[in-house]
Amino acid sequence: MIGPTVLLLVLASAAAPFTYRFDEVKGAVYRSPASDEKQEQRVAAGEAAASGDQVRTGWLGRAVISVPERASRFEISSGTRVKLASDDPGVLLVLEKGKVKAFFDVLTGAEPVERRVATPGALLAVRGTRYGVQVDESGRTSLAVFEGIVEVVSSSPGIAPLRVLKGEYCAFGPGVAPRSAPMGPMGINEGNWGSRSGGMGQGQQPGGQQRPGSPGQGQGGSPAGPGGMGGMGAPGGAPPAGQPRGGKGP
Repeated sequence: MIGPTVLLLVLASAAAPFTYRFDEVKGAVYRSPASDEKQEQRVAAGEAAASGDQVRTGWLGRAVISVPERASRFEISSGTRVKLASDDPGVLLVLEKGKVKAFFDVLTGAEPVERRVATPGALLAVRGTRYGVQVDESGRTSLAVFEGIVEVVSSSPGIAPLRVLKGEYCAFGPGVAPRSAPMGPMGINEGNWGSRSGGMGQGQQPGGQQRPGSPGQGQGGSPAGPGGMGGMGAPGGAPPAGQPRGGKGP
């Protein structure tokens, strides 16, 4: 029989927060402990962060953050704001605005664990994969899968999940069902996605075709275009790609 003290230790261990590490830092990168922007401070490579912290990159800032317990790594592009972890189980990162490239190595543990990224419109669930995701000022999201499979689980009721395969691009947003299409015809690939001018540009969105055998789209599944996603792509569209609007500068 497990005694009360041992049981408390087990529960505390299970609920322990993730460890976040800044493996690389270039330019202006800031961390707000517990998401309190009044305590925002500039960070350097090798420093640690905690669950609940907010991380923000300046116009020329970039960072690589790793989560050793989950064999995960995130490349944070310039002009991006993320929160580390959330109240949802298994969420390692919440992308609020900007662009992130995610890497998930194979876990060696006996039991599978959730490794998810949250966006304003959906949760992205993976099992060993590599992808890029971008969120604009209004919460519209673009996803490009470079390796493996990503399941897009909408946060809106009535919208079924969608599995996005390697080489596919997907657009979605709050209340808008995810739609996928091949990246190739759009000129999107892993090499240009990470550049300032590459990736998801204005007018680049899936044509609204549902893959045979994929889950039903539910509400909001009309094709992109007039009345649809309306030019899903680079955040904001007004400033240079990656340049934050307003707020604190680098």
